[in-house]
Amino acid sequence: MHAFTQTASISTKGLWAGRLISGITVMFLIFDGVTKLIKVPQVVEATAQLGFPLSSIPVMGVLLLACTVLYAAPRTTVLGAILLTGYLGGATAANVRVSHPLFETVFPVIFAALIWAGTVLRDGRLRTLIPLRG
Repeated sequence: MHAFTQTASISTKGLWAGRLISGITVMFLIFDGVTKLIKVPQVVEATAQLGFPLSSIPVMGVLLLACTVLYAAPRTTVLGAILLTGYLGGATAANVRVSHPLFETVFPVIFAALIWAGTVLRDGRLRTLIPLRG
């Protein structure tokens, strides 16, 4: 457990970059979750194209918003990032299954990378666990 006692230092610029990236991702995820809850017609259509029953749309919205709340809360950020990674992995799999274009398929992966970039930039403990060399 010694590795957890030392934390890598975080520059002020890195911290603010992490906050900015995380803030933008949280806003997007909230928007996405709310559009599922209110069943925006484009969301209903896209979900049907992926082969999901329409009754699953609000459930996905609630799950997304719950994971986003966990990610936005400082004490549970890492748990939220892990859960959002799983959620976005499912989105990627759904896009692959219906042979969506490359960008639509890879977008959830890019978004998960942004979630983790924001998290790593804000948390020195993760820099100790995941030592990235620059």
